Amino acid sequence: MSLLKFHRTLQTSDPLTVPVLIIGQLRHLTDLPFERISPKLGSRVEQETYTKAVSSLQPAPTDTCSLYLDVARVAALPLKASRHNTASRAHSITKLIQSNTTGGSESIVVVCEKLDLLASACAVARAFPLYSRKTSKSSNVEPPPTVHIEFVLIGGEDPTEREITEEDVLVLANVTVGIRLAARIVDAPCNEMNVSGFLSEVEAIALELGLKSKIIRGKELEEKGFGGIYGVGKAAVDPPALAVLSYEPKGATETVAWVGKGIVFDTGGLSIKGKTAMPGMKRDCGGAAAILGGFYAAVKSGYRQNLHAVFCLAENSVGPEATRPDDIHRLYSGCTVEINNTDAEGRLVLADGVVYADRDLKANVILDMATLTGAQGIATGKYHGAILTNSDDWEAKALEIGRRTGDMLSPVPYCPELHFSEFNSAVADMKNSVMDRGNAQVSCAGLFIGAHLGFEYGGSWIHVDMASPVHNGERATGYGVALLAGLFGDHSKSTILRGIAHQPMVQRNKLAGNGTEPPLKKACLD
Repeated sequence: MSLLKFHRTLQTSDPLTVPVLIIGQLRHLTDLPFERISPKLGSRVEQETYTKAVSSLQPAPTDTCSLYLDVARVAALPLKASRHNTASRAHSITKLIQSNTTGGSESIVVVCEKLDLLASACAVARAFPLYSRKTSKSSNVEPPPTVHIEFVLIGGEDPTEREITEEDVLVLANVTVGIRLAARIVDAPCNEMNVSGFLSEVEAIALELGLKSKIIRGKELEEKGFGGIYGVGKAAVDPPALAVLSYEPKGATETVAWVGKGIVFDTGGLSIKGKTAMPGMKRDCGGAAAILGGFYAAVKSGYRQNLHAVFCLAENSVGPEATRPDDIHRLYSGCTVEINNTDAEGRLVLADGVVYADRDLKANVILDMATLTGAQGIATGKYHGAILTNSDDWEAKALEIGRRTGDMLSPVPYCPELHFSEFNSAVADMKNSVMDRGNAQVSCAGLFIGAHLGFEYGGSWIHVDMASPVHNGERATGYGVALLAGLFGDHSKSTILRGIAHQPMVQRNKLAGNGTEPPLKKACLD
């Protein structure tokens, strides 16, 4: 695994000893004076060579060109970024690095505007996952290779918009550590990352941040009324748990709680998944993993309000103690739930978590994050998580922050008066799975969680379903960490996070937002 090291200025190096990959939008690469990038090219690449290489790029959607052998390359990002995409082209940055990385120590240079700095840094981090159990010699190299991540900022009339501070570097490092932590947890199989393994990760973060964790586990969950978490996890050898990390700085006036679904493996329970649907269910803890990574990043970057991270941890297993269809559980809210599908388990654990956040932690803003439904990928796709919320303001803000951080979102209808009847039960307050699977499944699944807070809940409730963007192929993405850092950035001491949270929701320039870059490379060069 590679170590990532961020720098605030370009480090002079020779590509023959430290290979370099330069990435940017074509218009940025074209406008960039050669002297600003020359420290990374040493005496190996002359200005004429660089200019010709950039002019030869034909991104469709991306393109690369060698500057010197295979150790210095320049790559162009897609020309277009529609209004539902991130202007940073973050997903393409990750793909370009994955296809052009050397596997050893190297430099990645991203040419971008300052508002795209965080999203670009996160995109680089996603290309270097931490988890591996391969036994090849290269995986045991000591010391591990170092990837130097550097930026050339362009645009902006204010010179500060072209500068990176030491504080910025620390924040980028903190957020990307959170992303790689979340991805490592999601990539790890359940024989390692079971409930006990996840609790060890929580304890490690608590220790690093100087905090104490609160853990309710096993039979104690049942005794305290957490019928959702206990009912889902009681059949597993490793008992379920509710874990809480709390950061409460002096002077705080607001209390925020993030609640994560941490199903470390989901067999589907007695409503068991098929042989092709069950592989990959180690990823069902992706919401809780993102909450842990986001909590780390927020606290390390100087969060100024009360912040609680609630982890609802269970293995949805099959055994003599497993919940049966038709069983009725009483959740922490006091509501009774008739189980008609044991594979709709995530909403049960989250219902307990959000009520705990309200009742015990007194949070006035509650966000839950979960790999909740397969329907999310159908509704909003592989790149956009789904957001369901009782607040117009939080929805609008989250959509914009998603584009700015690269953790993109798309809204789904919030309409409990039309949709919650899907959970009607003749014998309990509600069932846990819908009657009609063709009626807004993503919304309905989220509404089940909100129902336990109560639809008259006076605070702000935000639900994020990220079942598909939690991974790309066989690798976790760390989705959600950057979103959380940016979405609550107005409470941070970090200048870069506050800038992302406060940036006016306007088109930055005629080539961003709703527009595109010029359709032809020639137009850029004229």
